[in-house]
Amino acid sequence: MFFSGYPKIVGMSFFPNLTTLTLVGQSIQKISDLEYCPLLRNLWIAECCLTKIDGLQDCTNLEKLYLYYNEISTIENLETLMKLEVIWLNNNQIKEIQGLHTLQNLKELNVAGNLIYKIGTCFDPNGQLERLNLSGNRICSFKELSNLASLPHLKDLSLNDPQYDPNPICLLCNYATHVLYHMPQLQRLDTYDVSQKQIKVLAEATVMKKIMYYNMRVKSVHRQLNEELEKLKERKCKLQKLPEDRIKLFSCNIKHLERELTELQTSGKIQNNKSITSKRLEIEKSIDDNENTDETSEESSLENKFFLKLEALRERITFWNRKLDEIEKIYQMEVKKKKKSNSLVVQFLLTELETVGNTRFEEGSPSDSWFNSCYDLILSRFCAWDFKAYGITGVKINRIIRVHNRILRMIFEEKFQLFLDKEVLSETENYRKMLECLFYVFDPDLPVKKKQLLQVLEDGFQAMEEHKLSRRQAVRLSNSLTICERPRIEFLQQQTKDECENSNDLEEPFRYGKLIIAKVFLGHSVPAREKDPISQVNYPGANSVFRPRKHLLSDTSDADDEMYSAMEHRNCDCRHRQCEWFVFDHELVLPEYVVEFEYTTLVKVQSLFSTLSNVIVDERKKNTEGFILSSDLQRDDEVMNMEPTVKARPKIVCLDEKTVLSVAKANIYSQIVVLNLHGNSLSKLRDISKLTGLRKLIVSFNEFTCLDDVYHLPNLEYFDASHNHVITLEGIRGLSKLKYLDLSWNQLKKTGEEINVLHKHTSNVLSLDIRHNPWHKPVSLRLSVIGRLKALTHLDGVQITEEEAAAASCFIAGSKISQACLLEHSRTDEARPRILSVHPYAKILTQISKNKVDSQTHFNSSWYPKITVLDLDGLHLSKIANLEKLENLRWASFSNNNLTKIEGLESCLNLEELTLDGNCISNLEGISKLTKLTRLSVNNNHLTSLERRVFENLSHLHYLSLESNRITSLIGLQKAYALIELYISNNYVSTYQEIYHLKGLNNLVMLDMSGNLIVWKQDNYRLFVIFHLPSLKALDGTAVETADIESAKDLFGGRLTCDMIAERLGHSDFTKMQELNWTTSTIRTVDLVPADQFRNVCNVNLQNNNLTSFSGLIFLPNVKILCLNYNHIESVLPRQKPQNHLTNRQQLYQKVTSSGYGQQGPSKGNRDAGFGENLPPIMQSLEVLHLGYNGISNLAQLQLSRLKNLKLLFLQGNEISQIEGLEGLQLLQELVLDHNRVKTIAEGSFARQNALLALHLEENRLRELNNLQPLVKLQKLFLGLNKIQELSELEKLEGVPSLKELSIYGNPVTRKMSHRPLLVFRLPNLQVLDGMTVSTEERARAELHLIEQQGIPAANSPIDSGFPGLPITFSKHPPIRVTNVNLLEGINRLFGSDLMFPHVFEDPLQNEANKYKKSKNPGMVTTNPRSIHAEIALRQVKGATANLLNQLTQQSGTTRTAYVHQNNRENDGRFKFRLSSSTEKNNLG
Repeated sequence: MFFSGYPKIVGMSFFPNLTTLTLVGQSIQKISDLEYCPLLRNLWIAECCLTKIDGLQDCTNLEKLYLYYNEISTIENLETLMKLEVIWLNNNQIKEIQGLHTLQNLKELNVAGNLIYKIGTCFDPNGQLERLNLSGNRICSFKELSNLASLPHLKDLSLNDPQYDPNPICLLCNYATHVLYHMPQLQRLDTYDVSQKQIKVLAEATVMKKIMYYNMRVKSVHRQLNEELEKLKERKCKLQKLPEDRIKLFSCNIKHLERELTELQTSGKIQNNKSITSKRLEIEKSIDDNENTDETSEESSLENKFFLKLEALRERITFWNRKLDEIEKIYQMEVKKKKKSNSLVVQFLLTELETVGNTRFEEGSPSDSWFNSCYDLILSRFCAWDFKAYGITGVKINRIIRVHNRILRMIFEEKFQLFLDKEVLSETENYRKMLECLFYVFDPDLPVKKKQLLQVLEDGFQAMEEHKLSRRQAVRLSNSLTICERPRIEFLQQQTKDECENSNDLEEPFRYGKLIIAKVFLGHSVPAREKDPISQVNYPGANSVFRPRKHLLSDTSDADDEMYSAMEHRNCDCRHRQCEWFVFDHELVLPEYVVEFEYTTLVKVQSLFSTLSNVIVDERKKNTEGFILSSDLQRDDEVMNMEPTVKARPKIVCLDEKTVLSVAKANIYSQIVVLNLHGNSLSKLRDISKLTGLRKLIVSFNEFTCLDDVYHLPNLEYFDASHNHVITLEGIRGLSKLKYLDLSWNQLKKTGEEINVLHKHTSNVLSLDIRHNPWHKPVSLRLSVIGRLKALTHLDGVQITEEEAAAASCFIAGSKISQACLLEHSRTDEARPRILSVHPYAKILTQISKNKVDSQTHFNSSWYPKITVLDLDGLHLSKIANLEKLENLRWASFSNNNLTKIEGLESCLNLEELTLDGNCISNLEGISKLTKLTRLSVNNNHLTSLERRVFENLSHLHYLSLESNRITSLIGLQKAYALIELYISNNYVSTYQEIYHLKGLNNLVMLDMSGNLIVWKQDNYRLFVIFHLPSLKALDGTAVETADIESAKDLFGGRLTCDMIAERLGHSDFTKMQELNWTTSTIRTVDLVPADQFRNVCNVNLQNNNLTSFSGLIFLPNVKILCLNYNHIESVLPRQKPQNHLTNRQQLYQKVTSSGYGQQGPSKGNRDAGFGENLPPIMQSLEVLHLGYNGISNLAQLQLSRLKNLKLLFLQGNEISQIEGLEGLQLLQELVLDHNRVKTIAEGSFARQNALLALHLEENRLRELNNLQPLVKLQKLFLGLNKIQELSELEKLEGVPSLKELSIYGNPVTRKMSHRPLLVFRLPNLQVLDGMTVSTEERARAELHLIEQQGIPAANSPIDSGFPGLPITFSKHPPIRVTNVNLLEGINRLFGSDLMFPHVFEDPLQNEANKYKKSKNPGMVTTNPRSIHAEIALRQVKGATANLLNQLTQQSGTTRTAYVHQNNRENDGRFKFRLSSSTEKNNLG
């Protein structure tokens, strides 16, 4: 039915069966007449003038309601419409969502285009809601959006519909990420499809990173707090040392005196007819009545002196105990201040997280310009005259925090711009100048608390003023610190006065304060009228109201009038500028700074915990609480010097039967009733259990660490073990009659264990003293002891009252996990909360969830499996028990209890999160079966190690926090591969080796190890960790930057250390290592210190690395084989360049021990400088060295001559062009120089290699074979793939007599057919040539071949002879010089033993001077071969000596020139023949 043209709804009674009614664009202001349409299902009243939702109570079948584009301001009167599924209320004037709590079937709601700024929990009942449009409203808080996460079926959400203006929150950073993380079930967001899984995964990953980041920062703040508290604790210990020493001194003297007094009474020298207490009272009375007379006997006088001194000593102990209490009180105050300041910073960080970074807090420092500006602003608005009446002389700024609130700033700027757009600016008024920085004036009756402060900084001043509208309807501000602070100071002073607090308090209650500095737009500001209250109604058209200070004086009290009148003559005119403002629109007030300050007063408060303060102060100090006066020390000396004085006794070190009887003054053990062993050096009480009659035992001031000798003393009633070093009570047993026990001033720590011992073995004790022990849980100690030891009447010298005993009983009852406890502290949520917080999920759900166990079902056991959340923090639990039925428990927290071990969780196999902070747990054995555990926190416990078998089973553990324990090793975490976050600060990790245990954790991105010894003990700790854990994104609360990674690579990249080897081996015992193989690892330096632990290593392979020198390898004592192929070796030892020639990286490497970087070749002029033979040898065990493919170009720079015992040297694949620098390698047997650039062999190349057996020179550029004569023992020579062309070069090999294997393949000379016969013929010892064995037959054929081609007669021409080795000028018979021919040996070989020469010819190796002497004539080359004709003649004419001599003479006379030289020095008949061709100056010898 369509309805049009009527001002109201009429005639509905005629349509009782109407199901759909549409009214659009009418002037209807009220819904009426619909009670006659009970079947109505769809109702449209749109674009009308409705102002109220009413008249629908009878339309109970209504399913769809469209009331958009009206003037409705409140959602109401819908409670009966239970079937309603769709509601459109867009484009109205609604400010708050309400009235929907009964609409459980609601699936679609459109409230776009309204004035809504808050969501709250209004949608919690509407669990079926699927589509929600909130566009065009004023929502500006991420916390409000988080409330929509309670709608599990929400699929379509609009906050920024294109048809409407966006909500302010939509313009902020991370808006979509925040929404998608909290509502992963969404399919559409702001009309966009967000159903893809990748989008949700990305959103969750982003949020989890933020949570990790802020968790890291929160932990950093807590760590800083712990460091500050630790300093305070150290200071407290120093302050307490003097009082404690005094108390120990006086206590020891008291016990000395009591022992002396007892002995005198026992001996009868003093009457023992009164107790010590009664005697003390009598003395006090006699002193008061002045009844002491001279007639007092000497005996009574001595007794009185004892009691007077005892009383004086006790008085001094009381005094020093009071000093200890004062120090403790001040310490607790300082701790409270630190924690309060720390808590505010933590809340700031959590606010940043909750607002996804759109509200940030920046702490300033003097280096920030804004900090200094803010500082100056406060000082300029502080007037000392105004504060003089309060004793305030100045103000000190402690901290300034800058607030970056994007949403408040955006709203402020938009409103400011709108204001400027609307206003018409006159010539004299510029509203931009109306921007002021003012102080917010807090209401003194509502002191600023952390919660309210954070609310102001996050949401602005609206929330602060809402709950005080009856008093304020505007934001109160001031430009004066006086106006801002005076109400607070007076309120606190009055409060202190009313509470009658001690006037000796250390500081005034108003000393510390906070300021909020806000940017304010005053707009149109008018002066305040005295009679009219400050409200918008009384000042229409005004944006703010101001009131100068002079008008404030009329509102002051009489006392204030006196104060102001006393200041009339002051020299400043501050109050003329002082004013307060009231701004009506809170959105025009933007909080920008938070300032923490303190006042300085006339009474200078000297902090006892200041490191500059002296403990002992002058008498003139007014406030001396906690301090020590010099007169106190004088009084101590006076008391100590009082009569009688006790003589020192020799200390007993060991207790035996004789000593016991002597001390007890008894003859047999059974007579001993009292045994006083005070003030000795005993650590054991041997056979003390034999004293069955012992009733009183005193062992104070000894050296006991345990009392396990004190057992089975059935009659012992008094036991004093004070002032020892007792760490445990384990072993005490059988003391059933013990009434008095003093354990003060010992080292007892384990509260639960020690109380259990006392409960079991000393259950009847009446008086117990356990003061001055370092108990782990001192807060709950007293109640725990009273609750367990029922017979106690006095504890620590204080009588136990009935109320205290009852409280202790309740305490003990509440420290056990009962059914009521489980019901109270559990929840049944099944889904992990999606909330931006760093707190454990168990704590979060316990605080925000309402899903408790139904109180009606706790009578049966069916409720146990429903529990998924358990938060038992701070219940003083000593044991985890009664959780066997919680099989579905997922999140549990047991923090701040008295647990000593993890137990009772064996059935909770679904546990995902476990928090055990603040207990006394020493190991993690009890969690090995919790395989689903993802988060584990065991901070502030007593862990000393991490069991590997525990973490091997926790394959899903990604968060582990073990801060403030005693862990020394991380080896247990080697297989915790799933770890993402590891917090292990403030432990005892001290060595680099522990970092290697984490190298397999490839998912680790957060690591905090601050406070461990490794941080300050190891150099370059941060870079070392970053290098070895490359996956890290943050270390110790600081992000890992790219520069950190590069620096770490530069410093530690390619460094072979003992730690790396130990990591691979799994142990650090290197003494059994024989081989070190570390190839292809980018090693640049070797640093194996100490080298002696590698003394058995004989084989080292570092092939394919980046070494530039031998680095630390030179210190390995017994290395025989060293392989360094494919590196960048430049020298055995690094040669440092001048500092100004080094690059930054090279300079960094010089800081590293054994660095091999920065070795560059010297200039050409001094290339060989420093490589002389005078350098000391190194690596004297080295025999085999591989340096192939290192890019070596200069052998001399390698300093190889220092390797004196080297036998095999491999230098293949380099760029060597000259063979040099081998002078020191006299034992070298094999040299490999294949694949280099050698062109020639210099004269001194092999000067001292007479032991060389094999030489490899393949693939070089050799054309000549000179200077091989020193290689007299050379057996193998490989010359393949060179550039040898002439046979004459091959003839020079004849000078290598021992050659057995030769390779010349690939040379141009091998293309000549006669090269092989020539070599076979010339080299008689040759066995292998080019890989083929030289047989006897081949040698004969070669000789015959040469005879046939050459013949004895001279050929007509060299060409006709067919022998290419002969020169063209052969027919001219060039001169021949015979040299170094042993005629005796040669001719005997050729002609037999019957041919004898009368003279002995010189051996070619005997004269070193002549062996390498150069000929001055370049054409006369030393040791050139004999001509082929001469050789053939010598071999063919066997047995014809005359013919041979004739032939030689004939050749000398006709075609050759023979030079026969007789040695001038040795006239011994030796002859030298030098055979030389003047035309072949370059032939080989």
